[in-house]
Amino acid sequence: MPDDLPAPESGLLLTHFLTVSDVPRSRAFYSDVLGGEVVLEENPCIVRLANSWLIMNPGGGPTPDKPDVTLHPPTDPTTATSFLNIRVADIDRCYREWSAKGAEFLTPPIDRKAEIRCYMRDPDGYLIEVGQATGMLRGLFADPPAGSR
Repeated sequence: MPDDLPAPESGLLLTHFLTVSDVPRSRAFYSDVLGGEVVLEENPCIVRLANSWLIMNPGGGPTPDKPDVTLHPPTDPTTATSFLNIRVADIDRCYREWSAKGAEFLTPPIDRKAEIRCYMRDPDGYLIEVGQATGMLRGLFADPPAGSR
């Protein structure tokens, strides 16, 4: 078995599964744009990105181990229930490099006091936060969400 597959000899490791509409397109985004390493082309596609793995396959209906679950890519770009969070050492460099390679950001990086961050979408519309810790390294943290006090 290849050493770069996400298969721990003991304990566990965390991977993230993405239901995608076009495996080659998503594989190219996560490898060519974000710099991941393709570990397995398809069935499932596995891309090692930094210290994690993304597993990608097309959607589909229920299976014996998930009898009432149907998988599909996001359908509403204005609603997200989860998102990838990529932490970087130099957000300005990543923003420039990834934009030049075709990444589409919602905004340029914005200073949020505890961090500088921005968001982009992958080809299926998955939301990805890109952030660089700044203020939190000096004890400055984000304000609580509105209405939480």
